Amino acid sequence: MDAADQAGLDAAIEEARAGLAEGGIPIGSALVIDGEIVGRGHNRRVQEGSVVLHAEMDCLERAGRLPASAYRRATLYTTLSPCDMCTGAVLLYGIPRVVIGENDTFLGGEALLEARGVELVRADDASCKQLMRDFIATQPELWNEDIGE
Repeated sequence: MDAADQAGLDAAIEEARAGLAEGGIPIGSALVIDGEIVGRGHNRRVQEGSVVLHAEMDCLERAGRLPASAYRRATLYTTLSPCDMCTGAVLLYGIPRVVIGENDTFLGGEALLEARGVELVRADDASCKQLMRDFIATQPELWNEDIGE
């Protein structure tokens, strides 16, 4: 990963830590277009009593309405491999590139993303892994709820 990718992932990690501090699930995301962070978010399912506010969804929501051409120049950063719902959002909006902090604790729709031509960068980030391992160990019921189990 280059410095720009590290900066995007760092923003996503900051969001994950913010979510954890709020009593939520420590997953964060950032949307970068033309080198600028245009949206940041974290999993807010617990905080908002939401069924859909995964980090990526929150990030896209906070970026606001954008033209389709903007999404096609974007990179989405996420601390954890995107679930099927978030994978669908990437495909729906034509986001061509996703940087994934880690996929050891959860493997989402990566095969589908690649099959549809999305470039994936797997950072294998130690801090992302530790955030999730610690959370899953202390809050297994909440984690299972978040992934639909």
